Amino acid sequence: MCLAIPGKVIKKKGNFAKVDFGQGTTREVNISLVDVQVGEYVIVHAGFAIQVLDEEAARETIQLWNEMLSADITST
Repeated sequence: MCLAIPGKVIKKKGNFAKVDFGQGTTREVNISLVDVQVGEYVIVHAGFAIQVLDEEAARETIQLWNEMLSADITST
């Protein structure tokens, strides 16, 4: 299974951007596959931004990720 994580572009330099994934987590991401500006959201897989998301879709996806990550999986 492949996972792609949403994040917000906070800085760009050439083909790379600093992307904020929330809760203090930022990573350097290759953005050569997409046309993205600072302040926009992207989906990142294996260090590459693979799609630009509108803010509403990004926030919905981030909320779903947060719900999954906070789920109590020890009760199964």
